[in-house]
Amino acid sequence: MSAAERLNASTLLDAQLEAGRADKPALTTAGGEITYRQLAGLTAAVASYLTVLGIEREQRVLMILDDSPAFPAAFLGAMRIGAVPVPVNPMDRVDNYAYYLDDSYAKVLFVEASLLPALESVLAARPWLNVVVVDGDAGPHTSFASLDAAHAGALPPPLDTHRDDMAFWLYSSGSTGRPKGVVHAHGDIGVTVNQYARNVLRISASDLCYSTTKLFHAYGLGNSLTFPLSVGACSALVKGRSTPDLIFQTLRRVHPTLFFSVPALYAAMVRTPAASEVDFSSVRACVSAAEALPAAVLARWQKLTGVPILDGIGSTEMLHIYCSNTFDDLMPGTSGRPVPGYALRLIDEHGLDVAAGEPGDLMVRGESCAAYYWHQRAKTRFSMRGEWFHTGDRYVVDSAGYFVYQGRSDDMIKVGGLWVSPADVEGCLVRHPAVSEAAVIGVRIEDVSRIKAFVIAASTAPADPDALADELRQWCKENLRRYEFPHVIEFVEDLPRTPTGKVQRYKLREAEEVQATLAGAA
Repeated sequence: MSAAERLNASTLLDAQLEAGRADKPALTTAGGEITYRQLAGLTAAVASYLTVLGIEREQRVLMILDDSPAFPAAFLGAMRIGAVPVPVNPMDRVDNYAYYLDDSYAKVLFVEASLLPALESVLAARPWLNVVVVDGDAGPHTSFASLDAAHAGALPPPLDTHRDDMAFWLYSSGSTGRPKGVVHAHGDIGVTVNQYARNVLRISASDLCYSTTKLFHAYGLGNSLTFPLSVGACSALVKGRSTPDLIFQTLRRVHPTLFFSVPALYAAMVRTPAASEVDFSSVRACVSAAEALPAAVLARWQKLTGVPILDGIGSTEMLHIYCSNTFDDLMPGTSGRPVPGYALRLIDEHGLDVAAGEPGDLMVRGESCAAYYWHQRAKTRFSMRGEWFHTGDRYVVDSAGYFVYQGRSDDMIKVGGLWVSPADVEGCLVRHPAVSEAAVIGVRIEDVSRIKAFVIAASTAPADPDALADELRQWCKENLRRYEFPHVIEFVEDLPRTPTGKVQRYKLREAEEVQATLAGAA
């Protein structure tokens, strides 16, 4: 077996120490900076602790952690000894935590102290679980703060692992149902670093990265951990829910050069008056992912900040962005073109390539693709088709070769026998100055398919909702094909979302179905 096939992804930390960056800040937090030397010490303490526990190759370590130095230390420390870190959403439901523990067969749990009261029954039912508590009273469990004192030392040699060995899992965000365990290998991280971080972002050791998407998510993991640590850059880690006020406060404090967020937060920020008081001069580029960025939101953001947004599409299964706009090739309203190293194609319901200009299901091929879904054989067979991954996203390629998002494949709406893309209607609505965000679904009215839009107003609730609804319907008729207008418009304060801000249209459909059932029963 060649030496090139041997790889342990935790060695991205070793490379920075060997490059003379030991005393350079690796992380910046509200509590101060953590150097590469200090991060290596925390990582070594985790690796030593897990070794003393007897944790072995490919045994899982569940992480219910917010963004703090404990996260990269636990993630890298577990991989260091060949164990498999499994980060999950620290704002998830308790029943999901029980599911993650049982589904993954986790032997160790790293958890925020603030979550212990809610997890009391879950932990009591699993007395064999080794629990490490971060940022607070550990009670009968092990304190993360104590690991550094008890297990401090130099980084132990990484376990000799193969680049294709199981390295870490990420549970999908659940935009279409219950989360699935996505299994990634040691080699996947370097692929995303080389193909996106270096080729598209042109990231370097002088960058400071700030991501509003948390580390437990594939997008945030790249933005705040693997990308900056692979090149010796610094990452800003911020605990708590990402809100416009917290984001603006952090921007004032850390002055990032690369800023990562999602369409929902970009839209929320541009409608927040405080945004005009924030200095964005340090930011050389913004990045957007999770779902398509409406061209109108991009225009408002650039007018406000003067900073471009590189919109792209990625997935948990591909680990990061594989199709993107770039500094030299930015087309608003599109997801750009394939990132170097990835190939894309569109297929119809029979698995055949669609004709030029026709919409189809997006397939992607690239070396960062996950190996499979844990305990999901049927889903694995459907989605991972040889070299190609079926994304579940619907796209069309325009005449210039840009990929234009149409919606999730199961979100498409048929009206009068013609397919309608919810993304097209939503994009049109958002271009109206009275609209901040919109989500569109198909509904049945008197047994006929119709379009319904849920609209967040740009400022306060409209004084005359009926008049504004009529205006928006006419707006869509004038700017789209005549049948692509929302027959029903409901003004709402917010929309159901995944942890990354992606709108969960299926929840809107489910709520409509419940209302229709109740109305029918009445």
